[in-house]
Amino acid sequence: MRNTLSSRLASLAAIGAAGLLVAGCHAPVRVDPAAARTELALSVKALGIGNYSAARNHAQSAIKADPRSGLAHALLARSYLSLGDGIAAEGELGRASAVGFDPARTHHLLAQAWLLQGKADRALAEAAKASPRYTGYAIRVGARALAAQGDPARAQAVLATLLASAPNDSFAWSDLGRIQYQTGNIAGAITAATRATAANANNVEALTLRGELVRTQYGLVAALPWFEAALSHDAYYVPVLIEYAATLGEVGRYQDMLAATRKALAARPGNAQALYLQAVLAARAGKDDLARQLMARTKTQLDALPGALLLNGALAYRAGVYQQAIDAWSLLVGQQPTNIEARRLLGAALLRSGDARGALDILKPVALRADADSYTLSLVGRAFEQAGERDWAAKYLDRSAIPVVAGSAPLGTDDGLAGLSLAARDAPNEPVAQLGLVRGLLEAGDSAAALARAQGLVALTPGAPDAYLALGDTLMALNRYGDAAAAYRHAIDIRFDEPTMLRTVDALDRARRAGEAANVLALFVSQNPQNIAGQRLAAHWQIAGGDWEAAIETLEHLRLRIGDRDAALLAELSYAYTGAGDADAGFVFGKAAYALAPMNPATTDAYGWALYQQGKSAPALQLLEKAASIAPDRAALRWHLGQAYADLDRSAEAKAQIRAALADPRFDDRAAALAALKVLG
Repeated sequence: MRNTLSSRLASLAAIGAAGLLVAGCHAPVRVDPAAARTELALSVKALGIGNYSAARNHAQSAIKADPRSGLAHALLARSYLSLGDGIAAEGELGRASAVGFDPARTHHLLAQAWLLQGKADRALAEAAKASPRYTGYAIRVGARALAAQGDPARAQAVLATLLASAPNDSFAWSDLGRIQYQTGNIAGAITAATRATAANANNVEALTLRGELVRTQYGLVAALPWFEAALSHDAYYVPVLIEYAATLGEVGRYQDMLAATRKALAARPGNAQALYLQAVLAARAGKDDLARQLMARTKTQLDALPGALLLNGALAYRAGVYQQAIDAWSLLVGQQPTNIEARRLLGAALLRSGDARGALDILKPVALRADADSYTLSLVGRAFEQAGERDWAAKYLDRSAIPVVAGSAPLGTDDGLAGLSLAARDAPNEPVAQLGLVRGLLEAGDSAAALARAQGLVALTPGAPDAYLALGDTLMALNRYGDAAAAYRHAIDIRFDEPTMLRTVDALDRARRAGEAANVLALFVSQNPQNIAGQRLAAHWQIAGGDWEAAIETLEHLRLRIGDRDAALLAELSYAYTGAGDADAGFVFGKAAYALAPMNPATTDAYGWALYQQGKSAPALQLLEKAASIAPDRAALRWHLGQAYADLDRSAEAKAQIRAALADPRFDDRAAALAALKVLG
């Protein structure tokens, strides 16, 4: 009896418990419509002022207050779209529809969600379904989809039509600017981005674009306030955090860069771009294992992008895994055939792996340049040596020993002129084909034809800096330095990068406008304080101007960054210390430079000049004679040798060397040389 009763009680208890569970499952959801409305209003307000992260948070709170609010789900989707998360946005649009929100009100949003997921075809089809109320939004999504499909011209035409009827549509302007930037029309992008921020100061996408364009147009430092302005609206907006972090790194503010990447990862855990930037930081600090770990966490999402290819190749090269470095850098050169640094790296890796012929193929376009750097020329010389062609090796090794005036010129080309002409004829409105023909004509020595083509290229693409660079290069070949400087100035107004700066400074210097050249260089260095080429050139000009202390400071900072194995840097340090009255320090650096490059006229002269300033005229003379014999057309070397001859009472030889220096119209120390001649009689 007891067992039966116990059994029944247990059954009843189980039934009761089950009933409670069932009742719990169907318990009414707590809904707070007032709280939901408040959060929705806050979300809309946050969207309006460009605080997309706050808009998302408030929309999530609205859903928590009223899970069946279709508007809250739609608004959350809209917030996700502004944050660039198409997958999350699509999910919220599905939930909005499930609770009864009218799908006719979300076609434009769904179109953008698919576009963010890389589904341009679906985005276009969905945007076409948008109701008239959302036409402008849908047109913008459609235009971006067209650009993603490879039809930027049609995309721009669509946006131009929209802006004709809605000239104050800030987001249409920023979309147009982004597309123009991607197609190389930087001047057009600048205009569009300016219109976008003027129409709506809360357009964070436009502020970010302005930052990118200012970075291109003026420099790194000038861009920072624009990125900071965007972050003042939304401190966790990932696209601007990534651009801000990258710019901080280039400026040398590494702690701030790290903080920005950490904030980006807090906003979007696992963000590949933030991890990549942290890997770059680790590699710069020599922590290669950490850099590799961070790149592994990107899950190969960025492996095809130039920056990642450069970094992965460097990490592989430093680890001695040369084939991996070759694979990465080969892809990079394939993407950016005019990237000189990538060609140098790939050439060095191929040479290290024993592929001398491959190294020559990669390095030849750089070595063909009149201003080819010593490192590239020495690599080519060593490659010829490895290939058994000692005559060619000697020619390039001799060239590597003779420094050239700092400047920048276009890559040489192996493409035949006939092929380039045919390509340009078949594609008269294709800038790349026309630019290729300009370069081919320059290589062939037909500067007059190149000039006509370059002028046509400028007319074809007035917003592209490369067109003005091609025109400037052609004018330089014609020795029209002032006109070339004017063409380069147009390029600078659009894109102020290292090659453009070097060309402009060189042209202005050759046009005898040294003050303007110095101003351009000073502005570039102020905006790009970590740029090695800019710092080198600044130090060279400081030495030329007798500003020894400033030159020492500039060069010592460079030496801390690039080490003690750069002969040109050590030679410049020798000149600077000797000029500042510290010939003993000048001797140390001159001797070290000469040991690295005994056939380089600059290192030889620097070593000899330091000895001369120490009062050791006889041993100095041997070095100064050697330097002048290697580079007899360099007036400064003749002037140094003339002074040494005078000190040793070899007046006739002294006068001959000083007169040779004075024969060069670009020789600056004319007053002292003329005074020396007068003393010598």
